[in-house]
Amino acid sequence: MYIEIKDYTKVIKGARVLDDINAAFDRGHIYGIRGRNGSGKTMLLRAICGLIFPDKGSVSIDGMVIGKDRDFPESCGVLIGYPEFIPYLSAYENLKQLNRIRKLSSDERIREVLEEVGLDSNSSKIFHSFSMGMKQKLGIAAALMDHPALIILDEPTNALDQESIDRLHDILLKEKEGGACILVSSHDREELSELSDHIISMDSGRIVE
Repeated sequence: MYIEIKDYTKVIKGARVLDDINAAFDRGHIYGIRGRNGSGKTMLLRAICGLIFPDKGSVSIDGMVIGKDRDFPESCGVLIGYPEFIPYLSAYENLKQLNRIRKLSSDERIREVLEEVGLDSNSSKIFHSFSMGMKQKLGIAAALMDHPALIILDEPTNALDQESIDRLHDILLKEKEGGACILVSSHDREELSELSDHIISMDSGRIVE
């Protein structure tokens, strides 16, 4: 398995936000993670990408223990929470700046991913002036830009219209066919059923289904 989670428990301010989680995820699949607000689905995603570390248990990705062998997964695109970018730069300029960190995407690829999510790669409109939907699209584009092996999207359809949701589903299916392991959280069972190969339900920090 590409990702293995063993006996993972995390306590924050006396509350067990993740309680003895055991799960496994493989590449070439889309996994839906369903649960109401506070169920633990966002915390599970944060644990997998190394944004929190366990009080007990472990997350291993491709044989490497997160927080021990590596701080973060080697190839991971993440959208968790409200996307923030440099307010006075355009969508294209923001992704250009982001690409300076790892230098994995060409200018052509940056323009391509912007068009895929429904943003104009030639627009000079700055992030500060974006609508909520445009900001969400840019966050998704940033997560997908490098064709990462692991894609983690927390409630990615927030503020998106149906056309944009359909675009996202098409993109994720292509990334799945390319061998990515994709984790998508949502409270919407119907949306996850349409997209996912497997669905995990969470409640009170535990996997219940």
